[in-house]
Amino acid sequence: MRDYYGWRARIGLIYPSESLVMDTEFYAMAPEGVGVYTNRVDLLDASYEGLAALVADDRIEVATAMFKRAPLDVVTFGGTSASFLHGADYDQKLIMRMEAALPGVPASTTSTAGVKALRALGVQKPCFVGPYVDEVTDRGREFFNANGFDVTSAHGLGITDNLELDALPLEQIYEFVKNSVDDSADGVFISCTGIRTIGAIAALEVDLGRPVVSAIQATFWDALRVAGVGGGKADFGSLFEY
Repeated sequence: MRDYYGWRARIGLIYPSESLVMDTEFYAMAPEGVGVYTNRVDLLDASYEGLAALVADDRIEVATAMFKRAPLDVVTFGGTSASFLHGADYDQKLIMRMEAALPGVPASTTSTAGVKALRALGVQKPCFVGPYVDEVTDRGREFFNANGFDVTSAHGLGITDNLELDALPLEQIYEFVKNSVDDSADGVFISCTGIRTIGAIAALEVDLGRPVVSAIQATFWDALRVAGVGGGKADFGSLFEY
């Protein structure tokens, strides 16, 4: 009998090469017995053009197929904007590409997870916040509206450099989110897997009095649920109650 790490669930993550945040936050959220294994894809920057180039060729398929000898329970693409860039069902097209590259392993994306998470929490009118330039922020609003939500407002920081995203202080992200949320929103979606968020979610939910979903948190929650794992560590938001 083989005794693997990740005896409860093994999660494969596809993630941009310069980004330093997502797999680290996955490790922090991982319950006992859950393993996280990362393959990287090259992403020039977080501009519209850079994101479009990432999903235009076979980079995601190549990175996914590299897991072919790994006994994974799920593989997920950790890129919010790259998976919402081209409309309401583009995330589903990426999932089909990934599952074709790794037959027998269910796939997901961060945008898919974001939709699932907001629905699980009963959010209908989210405020959308992320570090993006306007063109990417607008695509995010359009994606969530097309998936049945009524986005009350959308806010960005105009950042395209991946290393600048990595280095954004958690305090700055907390203040940006807190100051962006309008009264009509019944929840918040913090987009982008390149920025730190999980350390601020619980505080934001208390201070804003409404559910807060982050891209990284939702992706991990979704991967756990696809892999058949319930619950999750405390202090990473109300989402893990579902």
